[in-house]
Amino acid sequence: MTTIEQQRDSLFHGRTAVLATMHRKEQVITPLLQQELGIQVVVPALDTDQFGTFTRDVKRSGDQLSAARLKAEAALQLTGSDLALASEGSFGMHPAIPFLPYSREIVVLIDLVNDLEIVGTALSTETNFSHIQVTQLEEAHTFAQKVDFPTHGLVVMAAPSAAPADIIKDITTAEALTEAVTEMLSRFGQAHLETDMRAMHNPTRMKIIAQATENLVQKIRQCCPQCGCPGLDIVEQQAGLPCAWCGSPTHLILATRYACQKCSFQQKVLFPNQQEKADPAQCNYCNP
Repeated sequence: MTTIEQQRDSLFHGRTAVLATMHRKEQVITPLLQQELGIQVVVPALDTDQFGTFTRDVKRSGDQLSAARLKAEAALQLTGSDLALASEGSFGMHPAIPFLPYSREIVVLIDLVNDLEIVGTALSTETNFSHIQVTQLEEAHTFAQKVDFPTHGLVVMAAPSAAPADIIKDITTAEALTEAVTEMLSRFGQAHLETDMRAMHNPTRMKIIAQATENLVQKIRQCCPQCGCPGLDIVEQQAGLPCAWCGSPTHLILATRYACQKCSFQQKVLFPNQQEKADPAQCNYCNP
């Protein structure tokens, strides 16, 4: 083990981190951090729903990273700890492929002792994120089958803009689904169903959170060659990978720039995806 690796491991091994979650994310985060970095993880009694919920009870303030930071900072303040973790997800349509569901998970680590913030990220099209408006019970059960219910939970409400009092959560059985949809149909003549994206009711999302944790570990292991600080990370990506046919620049990544958050070290890496030419299908000239 090199001196830099020893320095890195000494920053975290044997320390205890507080994980801000009330949705059982410790099930996938804790084993990885204990095994790979020697970090022990505890979950304090913290209401993370105050920073926003996927079930629409509380609107998230700020962006995804800001919400994760707020959770981690709240855990630090509550416990007096100096090392904290928090996770946050976002869901929507793929930015480049219309109508394809897409998810982004982050896991942030905040270390007060070493004044570090390191963020692991996972992007995936492996998600059951979906919703539907129904006027018949049969439609609801058909939708449920398509989104891997009951292993994945559902949320039922009157409409997307429903008040918290008209939102029914924790639906994980056919009986509970029937009861919730029947109530909404009788009261409003319609029911809005959504996949429950809270981690404890969404095993698919749990897998992506695990991937984001793995990315966090990988980034912690990326140490600055100048000062040894962990978390050497990409700060800029440069498009322009040349087309294999005509040589014109494409939208694919040509180079990435890494920077240390502690010192002035920066490094530009060409062809970060081990690809020196772009497929002509990605070229606006060869494939307009």
